[in-house]
Amino acid sequence: MKLYFNPKSRAVIAKWMLDECGAEYEIVPISFEKGEHKQPEFLKINPAGKLPALVDGATRVFEGAAICLYLADKYPQAKLAPKLDAPERGRYLSLMVYSTSQLEPSMGDFLMKAPTAPSRGWTDFDGALNAIENELGDGPYLFGDWFTAADVMIGSMFIWQRMFGSKSGRPKIDAYVDRLAARPKGMKLG
Repeated sequence: MKLYFNPKSRAVIAKWMLDECGAEYEIVPISFEKGEHKQPEFLKINPAGKLPALVDGATRVFEGAAICLYLADKYPQAKLAPKLDAPERGRYLSLMVYSTSQLEPSMGDFLMKAPTAPSRGWTDFDGALNAIENELGDGPYLFGDWFTAADVMIGSMFIWQRMFGSKSGRPKIDAYVDRLAARPKGMKLG
């Protein structure tokens, strides 16, 4: 298994997931400065020329959420996803998609101090924070005591926010991010 990687990219999220799975993998460094992500060889792996990208034998997967979904199902022994027929599976899939379809773009608007236009299809950042607070419930993770790939995806967005110099301003979410950053294999702040 090969992870195409640059430490200044979303590939750090895929690496976190690989590490949580206990997967054996090779890092393939990609230089943005040299434009390696736009070369024809790489575009065969990810036609958008972006990271992360994962190759597992004949399988190629790109986009962070897709990689996390793939790995959680490939490594069921890591218990990072509900089983296909489990009642929690729908909520899990929804949170995985929510991380990139709602939380990330609303956070981007917030960090750039840009208004969120409803016509763009995502909620404003305050609405996203409310949703995540509700989903956290009383547990340390999104599924109570059970750490899943949804925590990797949702949590990574808040870790990025901290790397950009701000916290959520919500004690429940900030404590959640502290727990995620403290995980031995977790994505590190800084």
